[in-house]
Amino acid sequence: MDQIDQEIVRLLQADATLSVREIGEQVGLSPTPCWRRIRNLEESGVLAGRVALVDPSKVNLAVTALVLIRTNAHNREWLDQFLTGIDRFPEVVEAYRTSGEIDYLLKVMVPDIAAYDAFYQRLIEEVDLYDVRTTFVMERMKHTTALPLHYA
Repeated sequence: MDQIDQEIVRLLQADATLSVREIGEQVGLSPTPCWRRIRNLEESGVLAGRVALVDPSKVNLAVTALVLIRTNAHNREWLDQFLTGIDRFPEVVEAYRTSGEIDYLLKVMVPDIAAYDAFYQRLIEEVDLYDVRTTFVMERMKHTTALPLHYA
């Protein structure tokens, strides 16, 4: 990615509704070469998709929980069961395998603590877990979907 591609990606990360003409004007290209660059960024996988960001508070998702999971089973069968299990829960909006004391981290979004408890009960029925700890987010202090591009 050259500087122009990085700028195109930066602009799209900030506002994916910008037209090719608007992006081109900001990066110094006419619409056709700008469109070609965007298409190349999409085809190469740099631009993986374009989405609308939803404000959680506007769709009744006031509670964010970080679920820290440890397991005694580190085999493919357990992992497949875990992946299938968490895939069934739309409340799980992010999932990570981690290093250190915690094996997996889930970001879960629900309307309230009662909804989290119902989610938790379904989760432990679905997947055999050794230890589950939950931390509730009190305040979101920084949130961005824009990736830092200076490493590209």
